[in-house]
Amino acid sequence: MTLEEILFDAEERMDKATDVYRTQLQGLRTGRATPGLVDSIKVEVYGTWTPLKHIANISCPEPQQIVIRPFNAAQLQDIVKGIQSSDAGMAPMSDGRMVRINVPALSGERRKELIQRVHKMAEEARVAIRNIRRDANKAVETAEKEKTMTEDEAKDGKEQVQELTKTYETKVNGFATDKEKELNE
Repeated sequence: MTLEEILFDAEERMDKATDVYRTQLQGLRTGRATPGLVDSIKVEVYGTWTPLKHIANISCPEPQQIVIRPFNAAQLQDIVKGIQSSDAGMAPMSDGRMVRINVPALSGERRKELIQRVHKMAEEARVAIRNIRRDANKAVETAEKEKTMTEDEAKDGKEQVQELTKTYETKVNGFATDKEKELNE
């Protein structure tokens, strides 16, 4: 592999790792109702686990309420069970046609728990980024051993991989800081 290919692959994988983290953060409750709080909850439908957003319309008609309208009314109870069994900590109410979830304000203790969870997920994202850095550095070393890359190119390549790592770790830290501020509002 050339240095450009190694860097492109590392950047692409780091970008995916930060996207996964950002998606996880959207699922954390902040005291305001948003579809992101429930759309990734998995529901067992016809024997397979399916994301809620694939089987229902999710909307927020009020700032503290989420409304879920299933495409198929027969799946209503499956949706209620899926929400109750998730770690979202929400109590769904079904009226036979749709599911309503009232999103209460966060308590101080729950805020602290969520902030700890944000930090834990951020650390997992940073570890993923560092693992990608390790893989890219191994690829650079392999290319150097195979004589497809000079020693200077390999050194430069490792420095560029480190810069990429710092850039993406900074992004993850920024997402964590933003979510922490949002949780403390």
